[in-house]
Amino acid sequence: MPTPAKGSRLGGSAAHERLMLANLASALFEHKRITTTEHRAKRLRPVAEKLITLAKRGDLHARRKVLATLGRKDVVAELFEQTAPKFAERNGGYTRITKTAPRKGDNAPMAVIELVLEPVSPKQATVREAEKATARAAKTEAPAAEAPAEEEVAETTAEAVEAEAPGEQGSVTEAVEAEATVEAQQDAAEQSAAAENLQATEAEAGQAEGPVDPRK
Repeated sequence: MPTPAKGSRLGGSAAHERLMLANLASALFEHKRITTTEHRAKRLRPVAEKLITLAKRGDLHARRKVLATLGRKDVVAELFEQTAPKFAERNGGYTRITKTAPRKGDNAPMAVIELVLEPVSPKQATVREAEKATARAAKTEAPAAEAPAEEEVAETTAEAVEAEAPGEQGSVTEAVEAEATVEAQQDAAEQSAAAENLQATEAEAGQAEGPVDPRK
């Protein structure tokens, strides 16, 4: 015989427990609020929320699954057509359990389980949308986070090299220009010295020949 996942079994067998939970779920969807023992309310909660999730889908397959569990067409129709649309903006947490006074006679702990039909406040909706947007942005940016970092490092290195290169190029250019200027000055000095030597040589040659006789 299969054993339940949590807590003791309701009733004497698994089939009895399944029928008890189906009857409790039918009563909850019909009256929106029922009073039962705390243990039954805790066992009913996951069953009721799974049925509401199927009802939010709204397709034929989901309707047949819910009908197979509950067995009442009127309750299934009300759940799909009236109750499920009220949970359109709520992602889980469709039921609420509130503890009450113990039952008279056997002092069993009692609780009220009800459907949370209040609309989601705009603040909660905004916070949820912001959280979803942040999660989507993190998932989108996470794979490409490493590549931009490497590109930034490469760009920074290139910028540093470019920042240093102009200074070096400028110093080299200035040195070349200075050397060219010095060489030009030396060439000019040599040319002027050669011209002076040539003039001095011509003058000495003229003095050695003496005055020219006009009669000759």
